[in-house]
Amino acid sequence: MQIPFLNRLQGLSGVTVNKVVPAGNGPEHQAATQLLQRVLEELPELLAAAVIQIESGQPVATYTTTRDFNPAKIAGFNAALVQAQRQALTALATDPDERLEEILITLPTQMHLLRLLTNNQQLLYVAVESRDTNLGIAREVMRSCEI
Repeated sequence: MQIPFLNRLQGLSGVTVNKVVPAGNGPEHQAATQLLQRVLEELPELLAAAVIQIESGQPVATYTTTRDFNPAKIAGFNAALVQAQRQALTALATDPDERLEEILITLPTQMHLLRLLTNNQQLLYVAVESRDTNLGIAREVMRSCEI
């Protein structure tokens, strides 16, 4: 049930959990919200997800399952990682047709995937438990759900 007062009250208590939260009201935010909802439909066991502006490091929309895992806090770090990897590829003087598509960070119990969206201005960030999700499935879901 949608009760505006309770929604505002939940927002005051910290990170909103188990709900896709857009960072604004524009068409960019609506598209990001729809993208995260599609990802969530295909990967319901994910820990967190976000669509992030690469240049600013600001989240466009976020989702998390726990208050301890705030994708908005790490959005800037993920954007900086993508920017640094782009600089590294430029320094390598790779083929001009080659471009960064995704970055995988593996931890003992989690996988964190960053996938550049087709506009090359945003990235899709997804965090999953290694025991719950196969890497191939997570990658395919991210590819198939792109804006």
